[in-house]
Amino acid sequence: MPKMIFVNLPVGDLDKATRFYQSIGAEKNEQFCDGTASCMVLSDTIFVMLLTHDKFKQFTPKQIADAKTTSEVLLCVSEESRDGVDALVNKAEAAGGAVDPCPKQDYGFMYGRSFEDPDGHIWEVMWMDVEAAQGQTEAAAG
Repeated sequence: MPKMIFVNLPVGDLDKATRFYQSIGAEKNEQFCDGTASCMVLSDTIFVMLLTHDKFKQFTPKQIADAKTTSEVLLCVSEESRDGVDALVNKAEAAGGAVDPCPKQDYGFMYGRSFEDPDGHIWEVMWMDVEAAQGQTEAAAG
C-alpha cells in the first residue's frame, strides 16, 4: 500500500470550507464526515481533513493558529502541467479563495502559484519538468 497523507486543517465554518474544497476538485468522502469533520479527497493518497475548531482541539493541547495572520505550514500539491497549475488557482479564486498570496515562481523547468482558502491556509501549486530539472542540477554540479 502506498503511503498516504492526511492534512488536518482547523476551519471556522465547516460547510463553507467543504464547498470551497469541492469547488477546486476535491471529492467529499462521506464515510469520514459528520457535523465536526469533512474528509476531502485530493487523490488516491492525499486527503484533507477539515475539522471544526472544537474537533481539532481534541488532537492537540496547543492553541490553534489563525492562518490569516500566522503561518505554521505551507502546503504544496503538484499538477501535471503549467496549465493545470493555473486552472487549479483559477478554481480557488472562483470559489472565493485569495490568489497568489506568495510570489509566482517561474524557472522555466518549474512553475508555481498559490492560493489561500477561506480560513487562510496557503496552498502552493507547482509543476516541474523533471528531466529539465535534472539537467539544471547536472549543469550546476558540472
